Amino acid sequence: MLKSLRDQRGFTLIELMIVVAIIGILAAIAIPNFLRYQAQARQAEAKSNLSGIFVAQTAFFGENSRFSGFQEIGFQLAGSTNRYTYRTQTTTVAGGVVTAGTIATDTINAGIGTVAADNTVVPAASSGMGFTATATANLDNDPTIDQWHVNDLKQNLQTPDTNDVTG
Repeated sequence: MLKSLRDQRGFTLIELMIVVAIIGILAAIAIPNFLRYQAQARQAEAKSNLSGIFVAQTAFFGENSRFSGFQEIGFQLAGSTNRYTYRTQTTTVAGGVVTAGTIATDTINAGIGTVAADNTVVPAASSGMGFTATATANLDNDPTIDQWHVNDLKQNLQTPDTNDVTG
């Protein structure tokens, strides 16, 4: 029986500690990359919804010769799992700004997380005949917000105004 115990092989404590250290190093490298890729995937929500807003605004303009807010153009998000707060300018039936000298915004609040801080929504054209829609979120709870916008010329849809996702 004594001889059978001597023949058993196993790992030493040092070997186990080396394996744990290697796993820790791999986790330290992999987790931040995973979180960054996850946040980049969430940015696709903003781009997709802003593209939908562009299509709805363009169709509304084709029928009414003006742009307007989300409710009037018939834009709604599918579901309540949006992470971004969407804003656009509302207009009167004549196409002017709702209140002279100010910019009234139509807002769709984030369904997940907190509603992002207000952003500036300005018409794309000085005549008031354009539109700008913005998407704002804080994807990783740091001081930097993630903000995108699209206008009636479909500018800046692929480039963020401020990028919360680094790397």
